[in-house]
Amino acid sequence: MELKTRIWMTGALEWYGYVDDQQMFLGQRSFPSPLEEGDEWTTEIGDMFKVIDGEIRLLGKTEPPRKFW
Repeated sequence: MELKTRIWMTGALEWYGYVDDQQMFLGQRSFPSPLEEGDEWTTEIGDMFKVIDGEIRLLGKTEPPRKFW
């Protein structure tokens, strides 16, 4: 699959990308790699994303996942 969204990983192992011409945090461990069509995930801050037609799309926001330590 050819990904049309520009993405990169920082030295802190955080993934970022341009979604709708806006730089967005895509996640750390929650980020699926390698990306496939139809992949969905929720970031630590509650943003929900999905790969649709080779582009990462923001689906909306939700309550951030709880962390049980």
